[in-house]
Amino acid sequence: MGGKQTVFTAAQLEEYQDCSFFTKKEIMRLFYRYQDLAPQLVPLDYTGGPRVKVPLELIVSMPELKDNPFRQRIAQVFSEDGDGHMTLDNFLDMFSVMSEMAPRDLKAYYAFKIYDFNQDDFICAWDLEQTVTRLTRGELGPEEVRLVCEKVLDEADSDHDGRLSLEDFQSMILRAPDFLSTFHIRI
Repeated sequence: MGGKQTVFTAAQLEEYQDCSFFTKKEIMRLFYRYQDLAPQLVPLDYTGGPRVKVPLELIVSMPELKDNPFRQRIAQVFSEDGDGHMTLDNFLDMFSVMSEMAPRDLKAYYAFKIYDFNQDDFICAWDLEQTVTRLTRGELGPEEVRLVCEKVLDEADSDHDGRLSLEDFQSMILRAPDFLSTFHIRI
């Protein structure tokens, strides 16, 4: 009598559902998506809670990320060690935050972390330059990038300290109606 392969215990699946914006069916689909990235590395049985990490190179080459100019930063921000190598939990967190069900403030928090390239908890002129260059795919010259960055800081830097705090960034995002539709990955 051939039983069905058990990937997760009922408790594990329930916990994943409680900690994400996904149904059990979507969690299973994402697990198989994760497992397909590195079948030789990721076991089909997670009931023992294996500590497996899929390498950054495989994460950033996924169809969902490969054309995203922030793919490496996204992987780094969602990986627990900041190196871009992802556990299943990291992978599910990334897809959960990028899902259409995630609230705006959660998306804004992670967008802020992604755009904070130097990881100093502020978005400074240098971080903005990195962001604008990636968003425009290098089509603007250095002077144009600098002018865009100055304009952003001028409009969004509420305390005029030359950098954006998380609060400044969230206020700016509130004025960007297309943010929610662009900051997501479909599963």
